[in-house]
Amino acid sequence: MKSVIFSITPYILIFLSSVSIPVYSAETHSKECVILLHGLARNASSMEQLEDRLKQAQYTVANIDYPSRDAKVEYLAELAINEGIASCRQQKAEKINFVTHSMGGILVRYFLSKREVDNLRRVVMLGPPNQGSEVVDELKDLEIFEWINGPAGQQLGTKKTSLVNQLGAVDFELGIIAGTKTINWILSAILPNKDDGKVTVESTKVEGMCSFVALPVTHTFMMTNDLVEKQVVSFLKQGVFSEPDSQNNLCSSTVY
Repeated sequence: MKSVIFSITPYILIFLSSVSIPVYSAETHSKECVILLHGLARNASSMEQLEDRLKQAQYTVANIDYPSRDAKVEYLAELAINEGIASCRQQKAEKINFVTHSMGGILVRYFLSKREVDNLRRVVMLGPPNQGSEVVDELKDLEIFEWINGPAGQQLGTKKTSLVNQLGAVDFELGIIAGTKTINWILSAILPNKDDGKVTVESTKVEGMCSFVALPVTHTFMMTNDLVEKQVVSFLKQGVFSEPDSQNNLCSSTVY
């Protein structure tokens, strides 16, 4: 019996050496860094659950905490994104992605409208006010609104002269996730169409985006939603959302 086993062993070794077995090591995506940017009047802790999910997917992560209430978008974009890029470079990442919540997406749009990020790969925005919010139009003159939201909050209105509507189309791989549920009926009463409690579904969209999906989540908590997290990872890895109702390949320049 032993002689039979020894006689076939070389053939087993030859067979195994010829089979290509995929190995998904920690390096599969660790050479890619994801910069996380929280929204207005929030902090990096609001993105920690998403940070953990991305690390599980083998990405290097830079979860940036920036003073969203203290300055205008122009200053905050430089501060937060340069810190994120430096963190990614320090971790020896070869490619850079962004995942943003709310105003964090506007920081990315502003920054990329002024300069390039070397080895930029993909961007996912959660509930971004890409065309502004009617909530800002209605409440920006109230002292308490400015106190809560700061100078940047004043820049997120829907008028053509507002900062967000001066940024133009995007020219990078962008996927947008909008929310369709609300827990803030007072603000939703101000918004004219289906919304997430802060931004309408339509206002999240921007010319040049590659993928779009609307999910039954609220603006405040979408970044901690399991379905949202899955879609974020899907777009980062494949350049498309995997939800059946998602709209993909909306940008002609992207090749999948």
